Order: sequence, then structure tokens, then C-alpha cells
Amino acid sequence: MAFRPLGDRVLVKRVEEESRTKGGIIIPDSAKEKPQEGEVVAVGPGARDEDGKHVPMDLKAGDRILFGKWSGTEVKLEGEDLIIMKESDVLGVLS
Repeated sequence: MAFRPLGDRVLVKRVEEESRTKGGIIIPDSAKEKPQEGEVVAVGPGARDEDGKHVPMDLKAGDRILFGKWSGTEVKLEGEDLIIMKESDVLGVLS
């Protein structure tokens, strides 16, 4: 994919959630919520602080992250649903 986010933005692919609960109940598509977990596909170079100094990104491609329910902007690139969001919208990195 030939896309590079600008500034402190990241490109995220949602991770699909299980369609069954731990008890074995199958959840229909109409009852599912959009997952708030994703994988970082690409990151921008970083932001600039008030003095104009470059602040590098803490995230890197391949990180699994958690983000807010209404974070980012949904886009479709090469037939794939992705989200562009600021690094500050990311709640944390899963290890």
C-alpha cells in the first residue's frame, strides 16, 4: 500500500472480534459493535512541538493498539476499511 500518514497520524486496521462468546453463544452481525482494537499499518514522521523541534512517534507499524470508540476518520484504501487517527487518540499498546 502506497500511503504515508502526515504529522502525528497513524493508519490503523481494525482487528475483527470473535463471533462467539466464551460460553459458546454466537453473536449475529447486527448485534456486534465495532472493535476498539487494531493493528498499526503505517505511521507518520511525528509532530513538531511549540519550539519547532521534531517529536518522534512512540508507535510503529505492527503494534496492536486500543483506541476510543469514536476515534479517527474511517477511509477505504484499495478495498480495505482503515482508520486514520492522531497518535493522541490511541489509548495504549497491547503486548
